[in-house]
Amino acid sequence: MLFIVLCTLIAVHGHVLSEIPPAPPQNIHVDNWLLTWPAATEQEEVTYTVQYSSFDSAVWTDVPACVHISLNCCNVISTKAEGDLGCVMLRVQAERRGLTSTPVEACSRHGDSCTPDFSLTAGPGSLTVHLSRNHSMALEHGDHAKHRVYYGKEGEPRQKYKDVMASVTIRELLEGQRYCTEVQYVYFDVPVGLATCTQCEVIPKSSKDSKQSGIIVAVVLVVVLLVLIPVLAYFLIFQRGTIKQWLSSYHIPEDFFEPFPKSLLPISSCSHTEEHCHVISSISPEELRE
Repeated sequence: MLFIVLCTLIAVHGHVLSEIPPAPPQNIHVDNWLLTWPAATEQEEVTYTVQYSSFDSAVWTDVPACVHISLNCCNVISTKAEGDLGCVMLRVQAERRGLTSTPVEACSRHGDSCTPDFSLTAGPGSLTVHLSRNHSMALEHGDHAKHRVYYGKEGEPRQKYKDVMASVTIRELLEGQRYCTEVQYVYFDVPVGLATCTQCEVIPKSSKDSKQSGIIVAVVLVVVLLVLIPVLAYFLIFQRGTIKQWLSSYHIPEDFFEPFPKSLLPISSCSHTEEHCHVISSISPEELRE
């Protein structure tokens, strides 16, 4: 009886799972046209399909070599020839028994001809995105090619962005919060190629806090002095007799002012001898004496 119940539960559980789409792949990134993502170890019978989209196109096309594969990687070098400007956007979706997950777009870890290369510097209330003006896209297409910098708090959708030619500083950010950025090329305001993988930095607190600490310390010192000086003045003016009486009760040892004992003085080991002198009456040349 128990065996039948277990078999029934397993069958029902498997049927329920078969009606639920698989979880979408995560952390999809490209490195030298090799697309990789973590394997779904807890999901069975899951396959993956890689798709690409060229410039200014909303149509996604399957990569022929990467349709319903069980591997967690795919070489997508063939898509380079398919994309306008030689660049494409890539995404991956999981599939199980005819049900597909939400497709997830890939990002690029390293800059190349289709993906910008950038670094971040966080300052008080700001985040500077360092970008090169002389990138390959700009050299070929001039000012029509720009950087699109997406930014926002960590864990929130990055809906805000700035289109810039080179480095940019994003201001009025909350101090102590962690902000993340992604950068993508745009050509005539249309995204081109893969976006960079996300980079994040914590916005440091401004020097105002240290200045405030210094002001607090200074105020405390002033208060202490304002309290200490009147107290000392009170004792010196009104308690002079008490202070004298306290000093007179203190006895100085009698031998305190005695001179230093002669026995402890250093004794010179040198002795002076009396010198004997002779008076020279005259000096004559050596030839005359001969």
